[in-house]
Amino acid sequence: MLKKILFTLFILTTQSYAQEVSMKNVYDYEVTTIEGETTSLHPYEGKVMLIVNVASKCGFTPQYEGLEKLYKKYKEQGLMILGFPCNQFGSQEPGSEKEIQNFCRLNYGVTFPVFSKIKVNGNETHPLYAHLKSEQAGILGTEAIKWNFTKFLVDKKGNVVDRFSPSTKPKELEKTISELLKQ
Repeated sequence: MLKKILFTLFILTTQSYAQEVSMKNVYDYEVTTIEGETTSLHPYEGKVMLIVNVASKCGFTPQYEGLEKLYKKYKEQGLMILGFPCNQFGSQEPGSEKEIQNFCRLNYGVTFPVFSKIKVNGNETHPLYAHLKSEQAGILGTEAIKWNFTKFLVDKKGNVVDRFSPSTKPKELEKTISELLKQ
């Protein structure tokens, strides 16, 4: 009887672990659109994604322009840029979702998807960002996001292939993105 119970516990533990491991793909994470709808990243399956934590009142905010240029140039080839507003760094994204959306469109003509505000560090880290950080650590192996406009590059299969600092300008990613799009 004890063997049967141990065997059952082993199977349940193995199944639980297998389910946990299967959640390791970026497409499986739920996100909230800027309009407040819950969705997954499955619509972007088979595309190269550049996932960026953004802010409207940051020294790096002008990178919206470069991100939009990349998006317009490569979206037909399969590039998706996904912006995730975050207010954790110097309170540089204090506005509501509507204010963020208006800011992005009016000031930078942003047409790539911008999602609802999230947290990228701490106890309330969004599960997508926990995954991104665990797949691509920063300098000296730290997982913490240092500032707004940290960028994660995801290949067509959903693998997190690189992480870029806020100071890396979008145009500096063009060669890497172009190569991923050809794969």
